[in-house]
Amino acid sequence: MDVETIRKTAFAMPLTAPAFPMGPYRFIDRQYFIITYRTDPKVLDRLVPAPLKPASDLVKYEFIRMPDSTGFGDYTESGQVIPVTLDGRSGAYTHAMFLDDHPPIAGGRELWGFPKKLANPVLEVHADTLVGTLDYGPVRIATATMGFKHRAVDPAPVLRTLQEPQYLLKIIPHVDGSARVCELVEFHIEDINLKGVWTGPAALELHPHALAPIAELPVLEVVSATHILADLTLGLGRIAFDYLA
Repeated sequence: MDVETIRKTAFAMPLTAPAFPMGPYRFIDRQYFIITYRTDPKVLDRLVPAPLKPASDLVKYEFIRMPDSTGFGDYTESGQVIPVTLDGRSGAYTHAMFLDDHPPIAGGRELWGFPKKLANPVLEVHADTLVGTLDYGPVRIATATMGFKHRAVDPAPVLRTLQEPQYLLKIIPHVDGSARVCELVEFHIEDINLKGVWTGPAALELHPHALAPIAELPVLEVVSATHILADLTLGLGRIAFDYLA
């Protein structure tokens, strides 16, 4: 294969069988189970990368079920998202994410900088309860429960939150091990079709793990819980801040 052909065709590894296809990436019947909780603000200050600033003492613990996603397939993910501000503008910073499917792990890390690691999240309904669990290897590190569709809620505030900018810290090493790319990425969720939003009583339990330290952001108080069903497109990003410039 000549140099010019490589320049024109290469977009992901491996060259002859990329781990994920070109976008756009559309998701059908995507389910979110989000528990918003209060945590230690000192820990948030330590974990949120500047120039982002924590918006409050809140964290959103999420389980996301994706049965139909363009190129990425059928998978589930789980992790923590922190409400933040950048230059006074509200948004959300993805702090940790765990999932069970290689293409979205590779694509998420390489394209946007999602902090994705391989684990076993599950989101399902057991009788009258929406249940999310996350296992890292044989260890259960997160359990979330909510009364299933106890009450429908106004979708407008949820839609506004989904449309806010979201931020990622993208790090790609050089061949010598130093950082070749270290940048704050901004992206947006687009073409959102909200099919339903519900709430109910909820509980969240996090457990310590050396390689999946979600419990570093302790649950001090559960504030709210939301179950969302939507179709949407995951937009590509832009560089909001370059740490190496």
